[in-house]
Amino acid sequence: MIIESKENKKIKYINKLRNNKFMNEERKFIVEGFHLIEEAYNAGILLETISVDELDYNVPNVLVTQNIMNYISVLPSSSNAIGICKFTEEKKIGNKVIVLDNLQDPGNIGTIIRSANAFNFDTIVLSDTSVNKYNDKLIRASQGMLFKTNVITRNLVDFLNTAKEENYKICITDVTDGKKINTIKNEDKVIIVMGNEGQGVSDYVRNYADTNIYIPMNSTCESLNVAVATSIIMYELNKED
Repeated sequence: MIIESKENKKIKYINKLRNNKFMNEERKFIVEGFHLIEEAYNAGILLETISVDELDYNVPNVLVTQNIMNYISVLPSSSNAIGICKFTEEKKIGNKVIVLDNLQDPGNIGTIIRSANAFNFDTIVLSDTSVNKYNDKLIRASQGMLFKTNVITRNLVDFLNTAKEENYKICITDVTDGKKINTIKNEDKVIIVMGNEGQGVSDYVRNYADTNIYIPMNSTCESLNVAVATSIIMYELNKED
């Protein structure tokens, strides 16, 4: 059977999964395109596929017409396949952590997730005011690295209070009274806090900082994109001397 109607229950269900509240209730999210479906399958979180042709990922596959695929896709040029996935499981928080304070650009977060995976950072903590980690643009920007990285969402007051008790060194990026990033290279347990794209780190979060750090750069450049800055910091802290 091939689904041809927009009124089909499965099609309505897929569209509802675009809503954050319903997504959280179901603990499921959507990926689009064969690359992300493959990554989700390899991560063991793929539950079902919807496609215009037969697929075999050892999960149920629902066939739809191209018109229906175009209807349920959010991409400018729709793919021929969509996957329904279960939420990833949270892992133990490691020793090298990035905290993202109120980041609103899903592309930035996706890029940071890719860099964290590349440069051996254990965990990314999103504030509960940041973009939902299952945002479709974020997932695409991460190129599936979201499924391989421990990305969690927390209230930052609660999280940072606990981090203090567990002896993490908490660092925020700030040129004022800041130290070069290589000065914290040998810390056993370190948290790097990166702030909102326009406002920077929240005042209440600054109160938790043990030290300020900065990236030395040409004086003609006022600031860096948060994803670029975070990637540079992670690269520097991962470098072998």
